[in-house]
Amino acid sequence: MENHPGTFVVVDVSSGKILAANNLRLAATTLQTPGSTLKPFVLMTLLNLHRVDPAQKLLCKHKLQIGSERLDCTHPISISELNADDAIAYSCNSYFAQVSIRLSSAELVQAFRRAGFDSPSSLVDNDATGDIRTPSNPDQIQLAALGDQGIEVTPLELLAAYRKLALRKRNGDVEKYAPIFDGLQHSVEYGMAHAGKVDDMNVAGKTGTAASRNNPRTHGFFAGYAPAEKPEIAVVVFVQQGRGLDAAAIAQTVFKEYARESRIK
Repeated sequence: MENHPGTFVVVDVSSGKILAANNLRLAATTLQTPGSTLKPFVLMTLLNLHRVDPAQKLLCKHKLQIGSERLDCTHPISISELNADDAIAYSCNSYFAQVSIRLSSAELVQAFRRAGFDSPSSLVDNDATGDIRTPSNPDQIQLAALGDQGIEVTPLELLAAYRKLALRKRNGDVEKYAPIFDGLQHSVEYGMAHAGKVDDMNVAGKTGTAASRNNPRTHGFFAGYAPAEKPEIAVVVFVQQGRGLDAAAIAQTVFKEYARESRIK
């Protein structure tokens, strides 16, 4: 982690066994807003309910105001129309603000609960559980879907949720959710999580940047897995003061080491 306060944890996808960790207690007990790392789970629910056409491109105006919150998109301004795959890869807030209000408050809460965001991660004993608040209006639905307000999770809960995605990919249960898995791989390949890219192995993952309730500075998450085609490890990185890009850069060192070890074996 060098000079970055925070934590990272690596698990074996098949068994759920923790392979490596830094500051595991922090990963198990700190509750934080997860930012854009929630977007795959929002999209999964929209696909399940047939509320979104994954091939349809929606216009991104880049500037986004939801209530008193400013959540402008940070992807290149040249990216102005995005389908579901693109929206994951480029972490388009505008896209997800538009589609998330196709869900009711109860449907969004259930999506987060199915992902395990208010349940123990089962990766360690006695870990904390997340907090999901029911949105009361469309603005709150959008802010929750963007991971900005209304939900807090532990890094281990986030890791457990991405391990489930990795297991689904590993087992070949992806056809219905191809835009999610493609978007996660493209996010690292050329999108907003590109700092996690390594030369010798395809990686899939998602960054998230958010502000804590009691801290005006942002914190960053990266959650993902590798190899992208048949995942063997899943990784979460949480940087207490920084951005998702910083977390992805730390994750890169983990993936590079895993690729090196795999070549030796």
